[in-house]
Amino acid sequence: MGDDGPSPDPSLPRTDLAVDSLPEHGQTETSEPPRGVRVATEVHEGIEITRVVVESDEGGRAIGKPPGSYITVSAPEVPPRSTEARETTARLLARELESLLHLDEDGEAFVVGLGNWNATPDALGPRVVSQILVTRHLHGQVPANLVEGTRRVSALAPGVLGLTGIETGEIIRGIVEHIHPTVVIAVDSLASRSIGRLLRTIQIADTGIHPGSGVGNNRTGITQDTVGVPVIAIGVPTVVHASVIASDTLGLLAREARAFRRFEANDDNTRQELIAKVLAPAVGDLVVTPKDIDFAIAELAKMIAAALNAALHPRMAANPALV
Repeated sequence: MGDDGPSPDPSLPRTDLAVDSLPEHGQTETSEPPRGVRVATEVHEGIEITRVVVESDEGGRAIGKPPGSYITVSAPEVPPRSTEARETTARLLARELESLLHLDEDGEAFVVGLGNWNATPDALGPRVVSQILVTRHLHGQVPANLVEGTRRVSALAPGVLGLTGIETGEIIRGIVEHIHPTVVIAVDSLASRSIGRLLRTIQIADTGIHPGSGVGNNRTGITQDTVGVPVIAIGVPTVVHASVIASDTLGLLAREARAFRRFEANDDNTRQELIAKVLAPAVGDLVVTPKDIDFAIAELAKMIAAALNAALHPRMAANPALV
């Protein structure tokens, strides 16, 4: 599980989502973003797309994210239950990916599935990689008409430090130095500071990723500075901290019962900080994932892989295929 930078307040539950770090959890219609941060939201076919652009170091410090673009795709139901809704979401994801990739016809992509395939909430990356159309080995080896409309794409699920004994960042850097891709695309499971975003939000960022930091296991970053080529990160929040659940629940009660008015008067950050202090001695830094995580990861992996295949291979751009 990854993160794109340090949290602005280390006492708060960690989050990998830029929209989580905005005032009022990204509800920009009621609050202004910090200086140096631009936010725009639009809706396509019932799917909300929020673009957060961190334009300066000052803006980055305010929300705990490095300068860059963060695109959040939020559907009413993710993963969608109907095939039509899944294909619509995949098509919109492909469009947003293309806007960040900037690949020409000869561009080459290296897709990396971060995470532990033995732990379902952390297996999104490896599941996506298993469904990527890899073509790097075909270009130059088969007739040109067979690879027409495809780019050179390679993919790898390198595992985690506990399985390999090697920092994931070191593995990726070594491969990049050998195959020289145009861009690295890293797919990972994330952590959120909002129950409402769990398994319902897909974030795309051009700032790279730090595997494990979403749940406190800081690893070597996978960024343009560390691997030498641009890194696009794709992630879905699959866990939240226990204090987030308690805070959101009490916040709802506060809006419904006068007995909780004093607690509700505090902002989200203060409530979560207070609850975290209560929970820490008993359960530590507990994170929680939904009971249908197996189904959700499988469906999200299909959808993200379809979007990636469409964004990377022109012949698939018009109709992302769900495996």
